[in-house]
Amino acid sequence: MAKRSKYGVAAKKDRTHKDGTVYMSKLEMNYRKHLDLLKKATNPKNKVVNYSEQVPMEVYINGFKIFKYILDFKVEYADGRIEYVDAKGVLTSIYRLKKKAVEAYFGIKIKEVKRGDF
Repeated sequence: MAKRSKYGVAAKKDRTHKDGTVYMSKLEMNYRKHLDLLKKATNPKNKVVNYSEQVPMEVYINGFKIFKYILDFKVEYADGRIEYVDAKGVLTSIYRLKKKAVEAYFGIKIKEVKRGDF
């Protein structure tokens, strides 16, 4: 049996999506597959027109870079909504702090998806 990483992914081949993209967790990979299905949706409320993965967001204070946050997904819907999504299995204290800082700095709300949410 292959040794599992802390994110629950056994081997590199398990982390790859059909297009060769490597994901940090199965949850993140499965959410990507979920977004692909929503792109094919006929209901305009849930139809995804575009999404970006691993979106870098840098926080500066007084001209100094404090940290870089990597957002899992930025999702654009047919009705004009934009959703910022992080696929998280464990909410660490450093994640919570960075999330709050990014939300305040950019004036956005980050949606956390967990196993079973979609």
